Amino acid sequence: MSPTPTATELAPALLVDSSPFLKAIVQQIRANDAYGTYRNWADELLLKPYIVSKADKKDIPLEDEIDPLTKSRILAFYRAIAYCIEQETGSLAQVVIDLNHEGFGWALVFAGRLLLVSKTLRDAQRFGFPSLEKMSAEGEKLVQKGIELAKKYPEVGEL
Repeated sequence: MSPTPTATELAPALLVDSSPFLKAIVQQIRANDAYGTYRNWADELLLKPYIVSKADKKDIPLEDEIDPLTKSRILAFYRAIAYCIEQETGSLAQVVIDLNHEGFGWALVFAGRLLLVSKTLRDAQRFGFPSLEKMSAEGEKLVQKGIELAKKYPEVGEL
């Protein structure tokens, strides 16, 4: 039997439970899991690949093609942003990711004819965040900017 978890071991679970954005990423990962592989995985385990330290990023070669799993992580991140914007505004938000083989491209989140989020991606092979807190903060920041635009121009965001 394992010992009782400490407060530091519970912190990621508590953070995921308190962050609507992190919950949305977990929901996107599970929604795209056709075989149910992640059904019983803990939320923080699903988010673990998003955490990449500076030292780990340096070890990832830029010359390689982008791993399909990395592409799916990027897509889930921006789909979570779109989902959160949809929940707040009621507008249907879509995501377009365009990456070339070198890891450069764009992530676009739009509703109707309104571009809600536009992010240039560089070195997509190294996509990740130093911590769950930083990932949550970045996601929430993009969600808030998207919501502000959707509320400012509601007539453009409708189909």
